[in-house]
Amino acid sequence: MLQENCYVVNDETRECVIIDCGAFYPEERQAIVQYIRDNQLIPKHLLGTHGHLDHHFGDDTIYKNFGLKPEVHGGDGDMMENMSEQAASMFGLRLDNDMPSVGHYLSAEDDITFGNHHFSVIETPGHSRGGVFFYCEEENIAFSGDTLFRNSIGRTDFSGGSMFMIIQSLRHISQLPDSTIIYPGHGEETTIGQELASNPYLDR
Repeated sequence: MLQENCYVVNDETRECVIIDCGAFYPEERQAIVQYIRDNQLIPKHLLGTHGHLDHHFGDDTIYKNFGLKPEVHGGDGDMMENMSEQAASMFGLRLDNDMPSVGHYLSAEDDITFGNHHFSVIETPGHSRGGVFFYCEEENIAFSGDTLFRNSIGRTDFSGGSMFMIIQSLRHISQLPDSTIIYPGHGEETTIGQELASNPYLDR
């Protein structure tokens, strides 16, 4: 509905993680489940880059099919615990689905493992209090949620947002290698180097 990007990431072991399952329509939900089943993947984690509902519409589908509860940074706990209120206030929707509770609140100390890979959690508050990057050093990729987009950044005018904090977060993640591929919560992929060259919000 809001052109949000959901990622299913696996390696040769077939273990996978699902990142930002914002699937809203039934056909989108079914497509994700079918992709996982067709490729005989083994879901290990349901991860959220932050707590906004457009990144969690499909959490109930993943829970019903694979038994996974969302893992989100603790800074967004209030949003995750009040999905119905968020649906009404931010999207003008009535949330009829029974959303799963948070399975684990993340922090920078967490190391998310699946197969032969792992993600480190980089705290990037600003778009929300609990925004994070999921960074895979060995593959030189990061999932940025709504902190960093191609040539732009996430809004900071929602509850819990802060322009000061997001600028601090951007300065922090700008230290990643220039070749790091960024997979954002909306829009096309980019790299740290490309954003340093063209994004007006990003500098070293």
